[in-house]
Amino acid sequence: MASLGLSEADRGAIQRFDADVIQPSKASLVVLQFTAEWCGPCKQLSPILDKVANDYAAKGVKLVRIDVDKEKMIAAQFRIQSIPTVYAFYQGQPVADLTSYRSEGQIGRVLDQLLAQLQVSGEGAALEAEIEPLIAMGEEILAGGDPARAESIFRQILDMAPDNPEVIGGLARALVAGGRNDDARAVLDAAPDSAAKAPPVARARAALDLASAAPAGATAELEARVQGNPDDHDARLELAAALIAAGERDRAADVLLESIARDKDWNEGAARKRLLQLIEAQGLDDPWGRAQRRRLSALLFT
Repeated sequence: MASLGLSEADRGAIQRFDADVIQPSKASLVVLQFTAEWCGPCKQLSPILDKVANDYAAKGVKLVRIDVDKEKMIAAQFRIQSIPTVYAFYQGQPVADLTSYRSEGQIGRVLDQLLAQLQVSGEGAALEAEIEPLIAMGEEILAGGDPARAESIFRQILDMAPDNPEVIGGLARALVAGGRNDDARAVLDAAPDSAAKAPPVARARAALDLASAAPAGATAELEARVQGNPDDHDARLELAAALIAAGERDRAADVLLESIARDKDWNEGAARKRLLQLIEAQGLDDPWGRAQRRRLSALLFT
């Protein structure tokens, strides 16, 4: 916008526009809404834009409003004839007219298209790239048998990304591995709704449920009960839980699969449910888990 021959007030308006719209648009997709206090349709649209902007903030979307009565010079520059008028700005230029989109779904879809076309990453993507190697480090240390150190790493990452499901799940599993089931349950119960049903959190809940079901003591007595009565499914279920607690997942899976082979419907499929829980606790993409799923399918469907 040219500033030669403008009043001090107009110069101030241009400076504000540059600070609020142009400069942020160099890194973000700025949604610019022209509005006014007296505009009824504006008041209907504004909450929708607020919701979408909040949902897309981590993807690099920023919402700015300009009151056409207070910033008449800016409105005139854009030749605003009616309101609400909504534009999307990127790299200092208007890239889309969003005025005709009035629902959350419509606006979300067009923002998805713009973000993909313009390759806007946003702060969320930058943070994800930063914490990804830290999460991998925590997982490696946890798998290596040092839950205390893994807990420390996951807690540090949690300060950076408190809503990240992988971090929440990793911390909970580290606490379970350290024998701190109550602390793990508190972490999982505190997970935000956006993360509560995510696979990493579900995996941690499965690990916690398995640890909570583990009986105390050695497995010798349970093994003797199973040998004495191969159809003692209660003993098999307890034995599997004890083997899981001892880190013997192969033997635990064998015990559960044998129970399923003998009576897959016993106690409403309790052995099958426990096996699926064990598989989920290992991670759904884990090769061992996939192998056990194939073994289970072979029993159930042949």
